[in-house]
Amino acid sequence: MESVNHTMPRLKLLAMDTKDLEVFSSCCQDAILKVSDIRYQPVERRFILAVNRFAWEKIGDVERKNDKTYERRKSVIHFERVNHARLLGINQSEADMVLSLLAITFEPVKAPGGTIELIFAGDGAIRLDVECVEAQMADLDASWGTSSRPSHEEDEAS
Repeated sequence: MESVNHTMPRLKLLAMDTKDLEVFSSCCQDAILKVSDIRYQPVERRFILAVNRFAWEKIGDVERKNDKTYERRKSVIHFERVNHARLLGINQSEADMVLSLLAITFEPVKAPGGTIELIFAGDGAIRLDVECVEAQMADLDASWGTSSRPSHEEDEAS
């Protein structure tokens, strides 16, 4: 892996409602992680993911330069005020299993509460029953170049 020029500032996002969560989801799309990178802290009512986020915000720079060196960044995502967490189609005993995050959605149940769903490739999901939407994502210092850009062929065909 090659080192990346850190001219782009690290992202730090806060989601407090559905619209914020949509922006949050687009920035975290195609983040990859291992099952071992998932933590639920029920006493603190916090759910944490350590991910390798694809830097979608840098695509324009890469394509303008015709460089084809994309970037991944180590990031931490956490959700607050989580009352309950359920993993669907994800086996916690497979710590090295790699997951690819496709989207983060929110379904209101009893305002301002509801269910945040993290949807993964391969039909895996995590459902968080939350008191309200309160999430943060922060890039850490670690970043690296990659020649691979995530593709969503089924989306492009429709």
